Amino acid sequence: MSSLIDDPRVIEFDVRTDEMLVNMGPQHPSTHGVLRLALRTDGEIISEVTPHMGYLHRCAEKIGENLTPRQWIPYTDRMDYLAAMNMNLGWALTTEKLLKYEPPEKARHLRVIICELGRIASHLVGMGTYGIDLGSFSPFLYAFREREKILDLFEEACGARLTYSYITPGGATADLPVGWTQKCLEFLDQFEPVIAEYHTLLTTNAIFIKRTANIGVMSPEMAIDFGTSGPVLRGSGISHDLRRDGEEIYTAMYDGYAFEVIAQQNGHYPKDHNYPPVPKEAVLGDCWHRFYVRMLEVMQSIDLARQGIERYHAATDGYGEPLKLKTKLPKGEVYLETECPKGQMGFYLVSDGSDIPWRTRARSSSFSNLSVCEPLCRGCLIADIPAIIGSLDIVMGEIDR
Repeated sequence: MSSLIDDPRVIEFDVRTDEMLVNMGPQHPSTHGVLRLALRTDGEIISEVTPHMGYLHRCAEKIGENLTPRQWIPYTDRMDYLAAMNMNLGWALTTEKLLKYEPPEKARHLRVIICELGRIASHLVGMGTYGIDLGSFSPFLYAFREREKILDLFEEACGARLTYSYITPGGATADLPVGWTQKCLEFLDQFEPVIAEYHTLLTTNAIFIKRTANIGVMSPEMAIDFGTSGPVLRGSGISHDLRRDGEEIYTAMYDGYAFEVIAQQNGHYPKDHNYPPVPKEAVLGDCWHRFYVRMLEVMQSIDLARQGIERYHAATDGYGEPLKLKTKLPKGEVYLETECPKGQMGFYLVSDGSDIPWRTRARSSSFSNLSVCEPLCRGCLIADIPAIIGSLDIVMGEIDR
């Protein structure tokens, strides 16, 4: 019997697949806002990812050149609207740096309390939505249940639940209400044991580990080269946190506070808290580690908020009333970065001597963190895109501005 190869009826041909361009977004639940990702795929394999932004652009920086620094505070709320208190602080400190103004001691500790609560609230949203990205809905409900309690505290302090305009140049718009710190301590005491539930739902969940461990691995060199910051940078083992390593006007807020930067050093994370071990499948710099850093920072922020409340009550001076800024701003330019929940958020202010800035500029942490998605996604499966993008925890209001 002759071979089929010798059969003249058999036609040899080369089977190939064409590359396909797939749009993910701009309205896709895993893009965390109005972001379009143009995916070039060969079958299920990603060969190129191109982010397309600008759908949420609102000319915030140009508006800042037509308002006084205090009037621009509400526009900072709408940048990272999941951590508006931290946005307020960055612009307030930048203005105070130009004015060479130092807020009272009590205002310093008030700001620490509020901003660490804001960090917890932001990470809870990041944790909950990350579960949804990977097909688990329950963590979202758990996270928002506790986040609502933080928003209740914020509402009692300033009357708002999302965009606050609370921290302003000079201090804050009002002192904390009577009994507020006791309610805050009660929340922290109730909330701390609940974190173990989050670790059960996601951190140690076998399916979650399978979806995130050894996926989207970012080396320390890549993290630095692309200008990443915050948990994205620290998830690659880089011990850098502006609360410790930033400018003095910002680090002075945390003078006397005991905390360690959450980053894996020599194969270990800080041992201050009881938390689950790193699974053997995880590789430093992968999606799992970026998620884990945020979970540990929640524990850290609880501790910092407690320290802040203790110091707040020990301070005897005022909370720092908002500066009226009736006089003209001094001539000059200043730039300051603060450690926001998603990374290093910077504000740039140039004054020509009038009461309105000549130039305002914002440096977005999420913008730099998003820039690394192309090399991270190259070579992965389409199904891994939500895991990688979600691990960066971006917010489009801050990117587009």
